[in-house]
Amino acid sequence: MMPATGLPADWRPAGDTLEGRVIAITGATGGLGSAVAKAVTAAGATAVLIGKRKRALEKLYDELAEAGGREPVIVPLNLETATPDEYDAMLEALRSELGRLDGLVHAAALFEGLTPIAVHSPQEWLRVLQVNVSAPFALTQASLPLLTEAPDSAVVFVTDDPERTARAHWGAYGAGKAAIERLASILHEETEDSSLRTHLLLPGPMRTPLRRMAWFGEDTMKQPSPDATAQAVVYLLSARGAAARGRTLDLRPTESSRREPAL
Repeated sequence: MMPATGLPADWRPAGDTLEGRVIAITGATGGLGSAVAKAVTAAGATAVLIGKRKRALEKLYDELAEAGGREPVIVPLNLETATPDEYDAMLEALRSELGRLDGLVHAAALFEGLTPIAVHSPQEWLRVLQVNVSAPFALTQASLPLLTEAPDSAVVFVTDDPERTARAHWGAYGAGKAAIERLASILHEETEDSSLRTHLLLPGPMRTPLRRMAWFGEDTMKQPSPDATAQAVVYLLSARGAAARGRTLDLRPTESSRREPAL
């Protein structure tokens, strides 16, 4: 994993923190993705909402439009089946309609439950790695021309607690998070001299559907909402986030409870 850093104690996003920027978010209707979409819109950005369910995207669009700010853009796209041509077409449409891309947040994740390797379905393994690793690679690669044209841009990859996901039964999800950490590290080294920054985000426990699936005996409502994590994503996407370039923004709680998973 890339070297760890923390969120500045005085960080408070403002209404113009991301003014004029265009930020694409995968998994935009999920727990973290929708929180990020709302946070970047409140900070002045145009949110590009990427997800596989058009009706859910339209509902989020309406919420953002009602709250004010810049009008978001909807991109229905299934990361399980998307092809390189579809990614290229999406980026060409963004270039034509918006003229720029300043940030890409990989908030989409697929988790099918805790499963021992011995009984892990090969089809499920491939699906999870497609969404959690191959799709972030393909979308990032397609986005590089637009991202590197921006004077200051950022890609944010989301990982999970390595102390937990490297253990038994985390299967394809655990392997995928290890792979995404290495992908982020490689991309950072390859773009270190460009305007594009690479960040790895390690959240603390959040009240999300993914966590409910992983910890089905837990009262997930006792966990904090993803809103604070979304504000940390705004930090990484902002000019001030340059201080965390090539680093892991570790949002896990203090040592006494750090063994809890992020999702």
